[in-house]
Amino acid sequence: MLTHITIKNLAVVDSLDLELNSGLTVLTGETGAGKSILIDALGLVLGDRAEASAIRHGAERADISAEFDLRDANIEQWLEDNELDSEGECLIRRTINAKGRSRGFINGQPIPLQILRELGEQLVNIHGQNTHQALLKTDEQRLLLDNFAGASPLRKELNQNFQQWKKKSSEYHKLKLDTAERDAKLELLRFQVQELNEFELQENELSGLEDEHRKLSNANRLIETSQSIHFQLAQDEQNGINHLLSRCQIDLQSLSELDKTLTPISEMLNNALIQVDEAGSELRHYLDSLELDPEHLQWLDSRISGIYDLARKHRVETHELFSHIETLKTELDHLENADVHLETLHKAVAAAQSKYFKLAKKLTSSRHKASELLAEQVIKHIHELGMAQCVFEIRLLPLDSDQPQLNGMETIEFYVTTNPGQPLRPLSKVVSGGELSRISLAIQVVTAEFSHIPTLIFDEVDVGIGGGIAEMVGNKLRLLGTNSGQNGKNSSLPESQILCVTHQAQVASQAHHHLNVYKQSDARKTSTNISQLDEEQRVEELSRMMGGIKITEQTRSHAREMRKQVIDLG
Repeated sequence: MLTHITIKNLAVVDSLDLELNSGLTVLTGETGAGKSILIDALGLVLGDRAEASAIRHGAERADISAEFDLRDANIEQWLEDNELDSEGECLIRRTINAKGRSRGFINGQPIPLQILRELGEQLVNIHGQNTHQALLKTDEQRLLLDNFAGASPLRKELNQNFQQWKKKSSEYHKLKLDTAERDAKLELLRFQVQELNEFELQENELSGLEDEHRKLSNANRLIETSQSIHFQLAQDEQNGINHLLSRCQIDLQSLSELDKTLTPISEMLNNALIQVDEAGSELRHYLDSLELDPEHLQWLDSRISGIYDLARKHRVETHELFSHIETLKTELDHLENADVHLETLHKAVAAAQSKYFKLAKKLTSSRHKASELLAEQVIKHIHELGMAQCVFEIRLLPLDSDQPQLNGMETIEFYVTTNPGQPLRPLSKVVSGGELSRISLAIQVVTAEFSHIPTLIFDEVDVGIGGGIAEMVGNKLRLLGTNSGQNGKNSSLPESQILCVTHQAQVASQAHHHLNVYKQSDARKTSTNISQLDEEQRVEELSRMMGGIKITEQTRSHAREMRKQVIDLG
């Protein structure tokens, strides 16, 4: 749900800071006041195309920020998957400079506009415009029908089965292709495996061989230097380190009898003497283990060269050679037993396909039943919204395929015609924004309980209507804003958020919140502002919307009566 929006230097807006609530919020104002500025700003912050002309005259940059309170676990998961963690909130920002370049941010992190649009489609649905209109997409229409039918778990099971079928089918076709070239591949694989088996390579062998080779290659130096060090440590009776330390320790121990503060130093020398003795002993053992072995060194050279040659021959790194052997063995086993594996995979593919079509048939049946009921309820609301000649259908169009498909064996599309005698066309082809808005409103009211988009915006939904029809539109918008749908209020669900730009007092009177859009001018500039109206201010604005040049007390009385009826209904 949109909780806060800040707009700076956009079109005729100098600076605007607005808090928004759940329920139905209407925006009203004089013609030309800029009532659609909030929707335009939202479109930009959610990834719409930006142009330099959108920047307020004289400004260098437009800046829009929108804060959303997240109630949908799917959106939070999406943010987490994209490393844009929200902790229950989401802050989106868009900047546009004077050259028309723009930047987008989600929770402070710069992101591509495509990612911004992807998130925007999950947060806001704008009706009556061509942006963020998820309802025009067949995927969204399928989702609405499946949710209405209670078939989403069935579709999920079907798609899991589809993925399993796809994986097994891919394995089967790959093995079948390999089998067609089996004889040639078998001869090569048998030779390769035999060659590698005869070499008897051990896992991680090369590292140990190279350590041993390094040691033997430098045996002379190791022996000579170690002997010299051992002699200096222990064998030179006059100048050896052991002898010198021993003399120093004895002398210092004698002095410590005269001054006890020297005792710790004497002990340190004694410890050093012990360490030197141990080092000399270990070095002697090391020298005993060293020997010159030219033959073994030659064998190491040959073995290491053999490993590198095999790695080059098989085009793998030396550390990958051991696992490559296992891969070749597995591939050889598959080819030698291809007939058995093919039969096993063929049965697995057939079983997965059979299960898929059983699930698909069940899903299709569920969709057909639900489509008739959903269309019936939607058309009832459409007629109540002043489109008595409108015809609405939900069509399930079978896919021309004998293979399993993702999401079932049919596409789902909403069809409509608003004029008698005209053929039904896909909802996405409806030209009139006002008609599309009312049709969308009817669909949203029926499917409100299943909507996963938290904020719905209706721009000029009441164009070309008035009187009782306008009142009905307002009633349905208010109904939608309280998540009551056609089944009555459901207090277990959070309130929806509906924003509506309207010219009709019958619509505005039923809103939970009323925003007034107005312009302020002085000698230097003109700017658009939005203010929240209290009850008396609402009555005055409703009176303006109903009245002419002069607002009479009778008009105000009518406005109060409209508000009283809504308040009494709760």
